[in-house]
Amino acid sequence: MSSLIRTAVCVLALAVLHVAAEGAPTSKAAEGGKSKGGKSTAPEKPMELKPETWSGLAFRGIGPALTSGRIGDLAIHPSDLNTWYVAACSGNLWKTSNRGTTWAPIFDKEGSYSIGCVTIDPNDPLVVWVGSGENNSQRSVGYGDGVYRSTDGGVSWKNVGLKSSEHIGRIVVHPSDSRTVYVAAQGPLWSAGGDRGLYRTTDSGETWERILEVDAWTGVNEVHLDPRNPKVMYASTYQRHRRVWTLVNGGPGSGIHKSTDAGKSWTKLTTGLPATDMGRPGLAISPVDPDVVYAIIDAAQGKGGFFRSRNAGASWEKMGDYGATSPQYYNEIVADPQVRDRVYSLDTWMQVSEDGGKTFRRLGEESKHVDNHAMWIDPADNEHLLVGCDGGLYESYDRGKIWSYFSNLPITQFYKICVDEAEPFYNIYGGTQDNNTQGGPSRTNTVHGIRSSDWFITVGGDGFQPRVDPTDPNIVYSQWQHGQLVRFDRRNGEALDIQPQPEPGEPGLRWNWDSPLIISPHSHTRLYFAANRLYRTDDRGDTWRPVSPDLTRQIDRNRLEIMGRVWSVDAPSKNASTSFYGNLVALSESPKREGLLYVGSDDGLVQVSEDAGSHWRRAERFPGVPEITYVSRLEASQHDENVVYAAFDAHKIGDFKPYVLRSDDRGRSWTSIAGDLPERGTVYALAEDHVDRNLLFAGTEFGVFFTRDGGRHWVQLKGGIPTICVRDLAIQKRENDLVVGTFGRGYYVLDDYSPLRHATLPYLTSAGGLTPVKRALMYVPSSPNGGDGKAEMGENFFVAPNPPFGAIFTYRLRDELKSRRDRRRADEKKLAEAGKSIYYPSWDSLGAEDREEAPSLILTVGDSEGRVVRRLSGPTAEGFHRVAWDFTYPAATPTDLNPTPPGRYSAPTLGPPAAPGEYTVALSTRIEGVETPLGPPQKFTCAPLGAATLPATNAAELLQFRRRTAEAQRAVRGALRSLAEAESRVSHLKKAIDDTPAAPPTLARDARALEARLRELRTRFNGDEVRRSRNEPDAPSLVERLDAVVYSQWSSTASPTATQRRAVEIVAQEFAPLLETLRGLVRNDLSKLENAAEQARAPWTPGRLPEWKP
Repeated sequence: MSSLIRTAVCVLALAVLHVAAEGAPTSKAAEGGKSKGGKSTAPEKPMELKPETWSGLAFRGIGPALTSGRIGDLAIHPSDLNTWYVAACSGNLWKTSNRGTTWAPIFDKEGSYSIGCVTIDPNDPLVVWVGSGENNSQRSVGYGDGVYRSTDGGVSWKNVGLKSSEHIGRIVVHPSDSRTVYVAAQGPLWSAGGDRGLYRTTDSGETWERILEVDAWTGVNEVHLDPRNPKVMYASTYQRHRRVWTLVNGGPGSGIHKSTDAGKSWTKLTTGLPATDMGRPGLAISPVDPDVVYAIIDAAQGKGGFFRSRNAGASWEKMGDYGATSPQYYNEIVADPQVRDRVYSLDTWMQVSEDGGKTFRRLGEESKHVDNHAMWIDPADNEHLLVGCDGGLYESYDRGKIWSYFSNLPITQFYKICVDEAEPFYNIYGGTQDNNTQGGPSRTNTVHGIRSSDWFITVGGDGFQPRVDPTDPNIVYSQWQHGQLVRFDRRNGEALDIQPQPEPGEPGLRWNWDSPLIISPHSHTRLYFAANRLYRTDDRGDTWRPVSPDLTRQIDRNRLEIMGRVWSVDAPSKNASTSFYGNLVALSESPKREGLLYVGSDDGLVQVSEDAGSHWRRAERFPGVPEITYVSRLEASQHDENVVYAAFDAHKIGDFKPYVLRSDDRGRSWTSIAGDLPERGTVYALAEDHVDRNLLFAGTEFGVFFTRDGGRHWVQLKGGIPTICVRDLAIQKRENDLVVGTFGRGYYVLDDYSPLRHATLPYLTSAGGLTPVKRALMYVPSSPNGGDGKAEMGENFFVAPNPPFGAIFTYRLRDELKSRRDRRRADEKKLAEAGKSIYYPSWDSLGAEDREEAPSLILTVGDSEGRVVRRLSGPTAEGFHRVAWDFTYPAATPTDLNPTPPGRYSAPTLGPPAAPGEYTVALSTRIEGVETPLGPPQKFTCAPLGAATLPATNAAELLQFRRRTAEAQRAVRGALRSLAEAESRVSHLKKAIDDTPAAPPTLARDARALEARLRELRTRFNGDEVRRSRNEPDAPSLVERLDAVVYSQWSSTASPTATQRRAVEIVAQEFAPLLETLRGLVRNDLSKLENAAEQARAPWTPGRLPEWKP
């Protein structure tokens, strides 16, 4: 995050699903007693399903990678410079084996998404160490769960301890003993204690020893080993504590320490260093002269600056007053591997000194994102730099003059998101951490998917809650830091400042970093926007009026204790990079009752007005919720005007519990509905389904959860989404899509989550069946870049997937469809587990196993007249699955049991497109050849996208033409295959006749004559190969005329042209006599020739049955 303002769903692996019986309470909060932390004790669970139940549904990650996201550390393979590891501060760990051309996330299933550091073992590069928990003290950092180790280059990981460290600054592996590793643990940012200090393991993480400890508030920021002698160590200690209202980024515990005996004893270095409280010290040892040690120090009373020691830390000289713009966020330095006096400072703007720190200048960043956090200098070529910053990863080969950007790392951090009502595909908007407010499509009509060029920026800086006029998707409201608000016009790209301002004589407004903004559900021109007061506009922001007094506790934050006392104004970085305290952070208006407003504050109040702001009612205590806890979300029910949901965020007081509450009386009383949400996982967002009042979603520190019973039981949705922080949720009601805004991995979309509404007890206890089918849009995907997927743009070209093309069928199987062999093996497994004998099956049963056709699942699509259009197969495992029908009939080409997959420049073989209209789909199983219906069929609609400039004028005629063309294709292609088979049979006959001494000479002559006639027939189908092979023009062949029509019509929604109609007529006229000729040659001439060959006792050839007379 920078203070500068630059304007510019699939495998849902659910731990346990609990399903309430139909008729669950809808107007009361979850019943049951209260447990510790205000969480309700749940009644006995009515039903449990295994995690695999939902494995066929999946979130769809759509990026973007337009601006990437914050990177905290880099590790480069010491002997293979193609292999890099990139630690995303809140987007997991990524690896490339080709210098960034492609990337793979390799830490997605672990217990933390936030990465502080990554280190490669210099002795064994397959061993990689990760310190989880970002190593900055910024307001939006994620916390970790300790140290991880991989022994296979990141394929698998093991948590090896220090689980309460939460933030790890640096890991160093001993240069000659891989079992000895040092970990600089900053410790918890939001609370005292934890695993805090410098730790050492001598057994690869099996055990840990703390070898440097200061106090409960002070951890270790960095550790460095002297490259000449690893027993000589330097460590910077770092005291800090952050709360909602403030940051104190230093104290007496901060300092620089040295050990000369591998950490057995330590000396605090003081000579020449500030005597006042220090902030976060950053260190670097010169590889050229390790006696030279650099330090960048934030200190109280302006005593900080840049320091250098020339005698291995014995004494220090202040080189200048230069310090990072925000020490809690930067204060990291890197020494050049070849030039002693050159040192870099990772700052808002990258700084470099060529004189040992006396002076600094900006490194060139003309076309690069600023806010730098990680740097690697090629030890063999110090002109070659890699830098990680808030905007992603950059590379330079001229020491920062020119940079290239890696535009394929989708690690954007979103604070808040929204969706619009654009047709045919809605857009998603989100405000990001230091990467603007971005908008883009939820899907496209291209074969590529969603490209970076499909995204656009509405306003610069750090972005927050956007909103879009529900009646006009071109009117977009976008924010940047501290309530700066613009109205963005998508038509012309203009942004107009519309932030409310106080009147003369009124006190200044206290805007939160992330200020709440809503469009009233009762008027699309009415907005509510909150600072410490609530403002309203009825003309899209042209004029504003306050509709509340100050609705906060109005606490003076400078009188509040932090780290056990009240701190001086001169405390290091006091209140830096912290929102003003006492402002409104949550806001909702009842969709059922106009003027029923709810606001929540950062100091733990919920205020309610039932008359559009004229009067307010205050709630300040909530069951189980710590006092003055940040109100992260308020959600007024769409179904009951008396119901409102609230989520509270206590993680900034070191409490990571989920707090979710419900009121059934407009905020007068509250009940916890946190149910069985995991104890570790703050709730940031809530979303209520617009159809089913019992279906509620929660976005938490570690993923998305849903409840179907009003909050008694919660289930995590894991399909297609990594371990990641979910900051916001949005439901696109028209599409029934759940859109997830993550803080570090961009957007995820669960397309059509409506099957969750049907997770009722009767459905889930049945053998299985389909859920209702969503209206499907028919179109032909375009290819603006040429070709499919990434086309010819290179592997580094970023594209995100569209949903599967076609009508999507969702079904569930209670039990896996198992074969006889599967069932036998399952029974034998149980016997083995019980220690019982397993007897050999009978030969009959083994024979039945060998002969059995594998069980299958069939989806039968029918049209409105009851005709079968298509039969599709689907997965047979237990749980939910999705299958797409691509709107086509079966291919009319000959059946191929081993089809060749389509190549890069060839399309898959498809049948003619179906017409828009009403269809049905039925589900059935086929077991041992017997087909059995499974559940009732579902009706659905296929509708044209309607984007054609010259659409088909008569859909019925178009379908009839396509059917006629497909029938011609079936017959012509079948005839060609028959012709090829006849030619093959004749070729075999010629060889067999040559190998038969008794064959009369006429046989060979007749075979060659037949071969010539078949060749002539092929020419009439395919054209004159003699002319074509010599690059001479030839008239269109019958096959060419037909293929041209098929290729065009199968990839178009337009009416056939007169040329195409004529081509099909020509094919019909010319094909009939050719088919008769072919039939005669095969049935008469070829048959006679084969009979003659058999009489001559020629060897067997394809197409003949041998005669046998014993």
